[in-house]
Amino acid sequence: MYEFRDRVEAGRKLGLALAGLRGKDVVVLGLPRGGVPVAAEVAKALDAPLDVIAVRKLGVPFQPEVAMGAIAEGGARVLDRRVVSVARVTEDDLRTVEARERALLESRLERYRQGRTPKDLTGRTAVIVDDGIATGSTARVACKVARQLGAVKVILAVPIAPERAMDSVPEADQVLSLISPRSFQAVGYYYRDFSPTADEEVVRLLDAAARRERRDRPSRAVGVDQDVQIAADGVSINGDLHLPEQCRAVVVFAHGSGSSRHSPRNRYVASVLQGAGLGTLLVDLLTPAEEVNRENVFDIPLLAGRLRAATHWLKGREDTARCRVGYFGASTGAGAALWAAAEPGAPVDAVVSRGGRPDLAGPRLAAVRAPTLLLVGGADTQVLALNRQAMGLMRAPVHLEIIPGATHLFEEPGTLGQVAVLAREWFSRYLTPEAAVEGAPGVS
Repeated sequence: MYEFRDRVEAGRKLGLALAGLRGKDVVVLGLPRGGVPVAAEVAKALDAPLDVIAVRKLGVPFQPEVAMGAIAEGGARVLDRRVVSVARVTEDDLRTVEARERALLESRLERYRQGRTPKDLTGRTAVIVDDGIATGSTARVACKVARQLGAVKVILAVPIAPERAMDSVPEADQVLSLISPRSFQAVGYYYRDFSPTADEEVVRLLDAAARRERRDRPSRAVGVDQDVQIAADGVSINGDLHLPEQCRAVVVFAHGSGSSRHSPRNRYVASVLQGAGLGTLLVDLLTPAEEVNRENVFDIPLLAGRLRAATHWLKGREDTARCRVGYFGASTGAGAALWAAAEPGAPVDAVVSRGGRPDLAGPRLAAVRAPTLLLVGGADTQVLALNRQAMGLMRAPVHLEIIPGATHLFEEPGTLGQVAVLAREWFSRYLTPEAAVEGAPGVS
């Protein structure tokens, strides 16, 4: 039995049921991951800001499947003192478990928010949304945490919940479910499409909500924040362009194999660069049809040609014609960035490589003139060796920065933040030298 085609339809119907909240001081909070597509539609219907409320369970040390509490951002913590007492969990045990789970929580939020600050709930109504609840345990914790973060009213809203669960969430002031069957099946039973929601989809929805919120704030001076299409080699490639009100430099992102402009890691780095007053262009160097052929993902001359086309497109715009240009390349994208930067007269003033493959630019490395920063994880030994070899072929100012303990994707807590800060300092130094951040890494 299907009640909803997918999470989007469920969210639209839930938004209609909550229409009475439109115009009030509401923040819509989606529970990652599956609750965010539902919450995004609710936020649109209520014309309200969208955010996530991520919760991490605190498991008993010797029996982690048993919850002794949960945490959320802002230092929020909920403990079941009965479980803590019965399990004889010490304060040291509790601190160890919380430190581990908080690092994972912050890493996930770093991917989702990409530098955006969390929505302030103080004095506001928090509408917590999931794609459905079975036992309600996670939803209960989320409601309690929203209250700790300052919400004066907490509403739990879901498309589907068993009838027995409707009265078992005392932490919420109101619980709304579109369907509350007495004979409850699994949540996915009520959806035609209940496929998993990826992190990239969560990031895309939060980005779209942030753009909508900025557009709805006419009093705030903004530059450009738009989806763009760029002609290259007889095809059209898609990009996301962000320009501050007075733009002096733009960083173009060349994504790695299997990635796209929706990459949560690159979007996080872009948000940090934007915070420093830099423009960003995240662009897909391949069309969806081209991505199907895996050989294209490693065709460095093809990718470099698309990167050059994006750069020429920037130089042809009135608002970016005089901007300095930097390239940020990840994995194979770094090889494409250096290949393009090696072109005679290439208008590229700085390059940063994240876990990149500069060796793929081969003999062209010697022709690169732009100062280049190579960022590699200390645990990414094979790529580290390739970067060291590439350094020996380069004549441009080049610096290798090793991030201790990081693997290829910089998934370890705090490592991607280090990448973003180092990239910001490098680009500030070479693209906006008059506003460069003190303490930028030296050239070796």
